Amino acid sequence: MHRQSCRYCGEGKGKEYLVFFRMSSLIIAIICWLIFDTAKQGSRQLISFGGLVLYVLLMFIFSKYPNRVAWRPVFSGIGMQFILGLLILRTEVGFAVFNWLGVQIQTFLEYSDTGAKFVFGEKYMNHFFAFKVLPIVVFFSTVMSMLYHIGFMQWLIGKVGWIMEIFMGTTPVESLVAAGNIFVGQTESPLLVRPYLPYVTRSELHAVMTAGFSTIAGSVLGAYISFGVSASHLLTASVMSAPASLATSKLFWPETEKPRLTLRGGLQMAKGESKNLLEAASQGASTSILLVANIVVNLISFLALLAFLDSALSWVGNLFDYPQLNFENICAYVFMPFSFMMGVDWEDSFIVGGLLGYKTFFNEFVAYERLSKLIHNRKKGGSMYIDGVKQYMTCDAVDTCLTYKTANMFLTTCISYYKNIFHKWR
Repeated sequence: MHRQSCRYCGEGKGKEYLVFFRMSSLIIAIICWLIFDTAKQGSRQLISFGGLVLYVLLMFIFSKYPNRVAWRPVFSGIGMQFILGLLILRTEVGFAVFNWLGVQIQTFLEYSDTGAKFVFGEKYMNHFFAFKVLPIVVFFSTVMSMLYHIGFMQWLIGKVGWIMEIFMGTTPVESLVAAGNIFVGQTESPLLVRPYLPYVTRSELHAVMTAGFSTIAGSVLGAYISFGVSASHLLTASVMSAPASLATSKLFWPETEKPRLTLRGGLQMAKGESKNLLEAASQGASTSILLVANIVVNLISFLALLAFLDSALSWVGNLFDYPQLNFENICAYVFMPFSFMMGVDWEDSFIVGGLLGYKTFFNEFVAYERLSKLIHNRKKGGSMYIDGVKQYMTCDAVDTCLTYKTANMFLTTCISYYKNIFHKWR
């Protein structure tokens, strides 16, 4: 009997060693491939890798409990983000799949034009943002509500959350919310686990907030696409941000309490209150009213405030013979090193730094509206510089800005905001 149990123990250890050997071989193979691939493309790729290391180091320095950091979710989250980026951006199949998805989403969202044309008339495009962009938000919200009613979104979010929970070792609540934020907004995703929110730890609550700020809500995603921003790039950024948000959260606010909810099978995601599909569509459209109103009033207030601030800064700049002083230039100089460390060319990092400033201190709609102008200027061609001011970025800079900014830089710039909130919450 004793020999038989020893034999089983030996078999178990043998299987563990085999799994470890296979994983190690896979990691070594990927590292070797990256070394040769980077050598072909030059040393530029190493700059963005150095930026990733820099951001991780900064978050570790400003961590709430740096001596309590559990490194498994941190490295696993970065690894999942890296693997997703590798599959999506560096393989023909992955790139083709996400490019196809982006085209299909863009085509699907154009069906909102039918309702907009009926309500606002044939010349609805004359007021592009009000009558073209905002109806997309209403349409997407309606579709998402219908998908929730039939249970498809709960199933999809549950599968993605399960994958992150297994690979990263995060708790079921934070994994489900992070997965939900890929498809819905930061106000809707916590409602998936609403009955369990009173029992989460501070670290889990921090993870819920971080996941909400790091990804793009589905309804807002449609609005950004209507600006002319690549749908495949936005989709890629949102998917890659989910594991990165958990990695960032667990590094900045490590778990110091014992989670009360650890059994994945015990969680039941909340279901919609609609009784049929038609009611779900109506509720989705009605729910979007508040979102559309928030977008409108925030844009009006922030753009007016930005215009006033630029005017005041220009007046101050005139006193020092620098009339072109404005908020974007100040942010550009501040965030220029960070954008360069993200892998943006130095000549484009000034523009990207300004976009990061808009997104961080004002409103992301303002930043994407500015980005859409740069994209349209690049498509039209013409002179790259007018009066010494660069009019558009290179394709690589736009790609990097969209896919990397949401995944890493935006998280790090929001850290101080999270910290203030949690000090108040205490």
